[in-house]
Amino acid sequence: MATTYTISDLAREFDLTTRAMRFYEDMGLLQPERTGPAGRNRIYTARDRTRLKLTLRAKRLGLSLTEAREIIDLYDSPRDTGVQLEKFLAVLAQHRQQLEAQMIDLQANLDEVRAHEKEAQTLLKKIHTKSVDN
Repeated sequence: MATTYTISDLAREFDLTTRAMRFYEDMGLLQPERTGPAGRNRIYTARDRTRLKLTLRAKRLGLSLTEAREIIDLYDSPRDTGVQLEKFLAVLAQHRQQLEAQMIDLQANLDEVRAHEKEAQTLLKKIHTKSVDN
């Protein structure tokens, strides 16, 4: 028999809330089987567990959930892996470019902060020097 998981099992394993799990389901990243009264119980398969693991990895890389779903969905299709890898590389390249642009902006901000710090330190020295001279 195939291994299955409850929502609590996976939430605990991946340190998530059950609310986050339901959100990932709403986003189409997970597709658990529904059982029990009115389909209230969710049963996750090893496939769902893998999709969750890949989703969380994509998030750590800074990808959006939509980008994560697009890439993960490609692995469910019967196509060859070349298509998946090309899509993954394209998304990663775009994300890298965004991060590099953010890094340039952050460096400019840091340079400006350093300049203001230096200016403030110079002014403070002048104030201290004047008070010592008086």
